[in-house]
Amino acid sequence: MNSSLITVDSEIHSGTPVFAGTRVPVKTLFDHLEAGDSLEIFLGDFPSVSRQHAVAVLERARAALIPDAHPA
Repeated sequence: MNSSLITVDSEIHSGTPVFAGTRVPVKTLFDHLEAGDSLEIFLGDFPSVSRQHAVAVLERARAALIPDAHPA
């Protein structure tokens, strides 16, 4: 993943990957989506994460999982 999107630092949540510039774990986004919450609910719960940032992380995850994936 692009380091400008995600930070892994042992001083922040013991090295859990977080959205760069925040203390919000990336896993929290996937937990919200898995629970059936919309992206808007996640963004409302974590206003330090921008829509653009969350979508970019999702697009990177999709590209990593599906080699021929293209941005929406």
